[in-house]
Amino acid sequence: MKRRGVDISCSQEWKGSKAKEIGNGIKLFYNGLDTRRNGVATAVGDNIRDKLTPVKRVSHRAMAIRISTEQLRWTVVSAHAPYHQLANSIRSVPEDDY
Repeated sequence: MKRRGVDISCSQEWKGSKAKEIGNGIKLFYNGLDTRRNGVATAVGDNIRDKLTPVKRVSHRAMAIRISTEQLRWTVVSAHAPYHQLANSIRSVPEDDY
């Protein structure tokens, strides 16, 4: 994240539910079921960590982080919406269409 100049990064396909330091001043908040990889995660850099309000874990597939600065208030939402019928949809496309 530091190399790319990114302060927030969201990921999907996560397991477990907690928050932890992962190094280089980055804190990872994640939320998901322990037995499945359908959860979400948000990594926050040290530039904005002190501006966070409590993380809202909506479900194992959605969470929101609010950031409050003097000028702005942001809400970052990380959601995972898997498409279970994707394989069937791909099979229904004629071969000469792709």
